[in-house]
Amino acid sequence: MDYLELRQRILALTEGETDAVALMATVACEVHHFDDRFDWTGFYRVTAPGMLKIGPYQGGHGCLTIPFDRGVCGAAARTGEVQLVPDVEAFPGHIACAASTRSELVLPVRNAAGEVIGVFDIDSDQPDAFTAEDAEALGALLDEVFARG
Repeated sequence: MDYLELRQRILALTEGETDAVALMATVACEVHHFDDRFDWTGFYRVTAPGMLKIGPYQGGHGCLTIPFDRGVCGAAARTGEVQLVPDVEAFPGHIACAASTRSELVLPVRNAAGEVIGVFDIDSDQPDAFTAEDAEALGALLDEVFARG
């Protein structure tokens, strides 16, 4: 995976943009088309205490809302930690927004103040599709895009 190329493309497209939804839309589109493993790619935004609501995404329909106490996305929002799930069926409380999802990578998204403003959710229809390298590269990219002040 050429994460350097993806980073350069996203940073060029988002240069000077500060609106979080516009940034999310651009990141979701670019990441979704970056790799065939990525079946659903999108954001869930923190819209109320303990609640995520769907944001910009690419792929089939997603869940409209996800409480922090449910699913992989909720765990990432609640803990502020990356969730790398090789088999969603084995994740306690997994929410099946799409029956085709086999594995999932969810990364917390923070603003310049370090507050979690949402999560970036990538689903795959392949089991064990994601690596620690994916999580590290995408996490660094999200920090660079959303935490700039």
